[in-house]
Amino acid sequence: MTTHDHDTEVFEDQGTHESFSDAYGASVDEGLDGAPVFNVSGGDWNDLVDEATALHEERIVVNMGPQHPSTHGVLRLILELDGETVTEARAGIGYLHTGIEKNMEFRTWVQGVTFCTRMDYLTPMFQETAYCLSIEKLLGITDQIPERANIIRVLMMELTRINSHLVCLGTGGMELGATTVMTVGFRERERILRVFEAVTGLRMNNAYIRPGGVAQDLPHGAVDMVREVVGELRQGLHEIELLINENPLLKGRTVGIGYLDLTGCVALGVTGPVLRSTGLPHDLRKSDPYCGYETYDFDVVTRTGCDAYDRIRIRIDEMYQSLKIVEQALDRLQRTEGQPVMVQDKKIAWPAQLAIGGDGQGNSLDHIREIMGTSMESLIHHFKLVTEGFRVPPGQAYAAVESPKGELGCHTVSDGGTRPYRAHFRDPSFNNLQAVAAMCEGAQVADVIVAVASIDPVMGGVDR
Repeated sequence: MTTHDHDTEVFEDQGTHESFSDAYGASVDEGLDGAPVFNVSGGDWNDLVDEATALHEERIVVNMGPQHPSTHGVLRLILELDGETVTEARAGIGYLHTGIEKNMEFRTWVQGVTFCTRMDYLTPMFQETAYCLSIEKLLGITDQIPERANIIRVLMMELTRINSHLVCLGTGGMELGATTVMTVGFRERERILRVFEAVTGLRMNNAYIRPGGVAQDLPHGAVDMVREVVGELRQGLHEIELLINENPLLKGRTVGIGYLDLTGCVALGVTGPVLRSTGLPHDLRKSDPYCGYETYDFDVVTRTGCDAYDRIRIRIDEMYQSLKIVEQALDRLQRTEGQPVMVQDKKIAWPAQLAIGGDGQGNSLDHIREIMGTSMESLIHHFKLVTEGFRVPPGQAYAAVESPKGELGCHTVSDGGTRPYRAHFRDPSFNNLQAVAAMCEGAQVADVIVAVASIDPVMGGVDR
């Protein structure tokens, strides 16, 4: 294929003129060299309608979304139906248009954390960690991160994994009509959000994990609080298992539905529970460990059914494994009590041991007393570090973590300045949504809901 300009494409195959024109409503002209020139207009909805009209076939094209409650946010599904059977399925994305990655180019490296935490708003700690790991690679300080900081990161990520899976099961159950699954799931999630609020001050959009460590150490009593929550979560997860695992109605709706085998997953770059439901034990915590995951004892859960039911069971079992990791992290936190949670290099480290001042703001009184009263150099340094930010050597780095939905990667590029030249995320929801057509075509309309729920996409991560 050769092109004359941006709007016209020249195809060598003369035999496709008429069928191409019929299918896409494109006009065909004669090029300068005698080859046909196709003028193709954009648009998806009108193209489908015109195509159906031109072929004189009776078929229905419907929009599901972008406001439909069962599309997990502002996802638009364009379905072509033959009766109740889906003959073609397309995913229309881009309705959230947050522009997060572009915004990060106009903020300091530390401020970027407050943007990426809002991408997949159910897995904020994972975006923060991937972003910070890539910055730490660029800075060359990966091995200097304090042990306690890495333990806290692991603790927060595993609690976030349970949080995300609970929302997936709860909303998925609600879409199938099992409202009790949702109420139990959200009840258990609330326990985790209370922990986040106690540790970070916020339930969501935490911006807690920072380049070099974490924003501040766990507050007094947090370890005992999490231990209590772990026991409560075990009871709640057992309750969800009783509701789901052998429920004949749920199995009737999910077994054999949303089928995608290993070949399909590899071809589409699908990762996470969808990939592990094919029997492949791929988990970055094992295959490419980070934050000390190689020192924790846990199993990678797999099943072989390749369907929506197996993805539900995998998520339940993964939550138990996460609780196992959380308990190990709590033991290590007790052992490392009082150790630093931020890298020692003062040209990178923001003040990390903060306390709530009388004004309700998070400023350590000792730190303020020092920089305002005894050391002008400390005051200047603090001012420049917070307002201008630290400089990152020129280069690029990629860091990936195992998010609840699959491989979440962050590729950062630095030109030597105080802001990212480019920050790009490989969000698993974006890649996994490619599987919609493979999972849904040939199935019933009701099965589309099940298939999309089993992918567990969050549009904040897709429309970055």
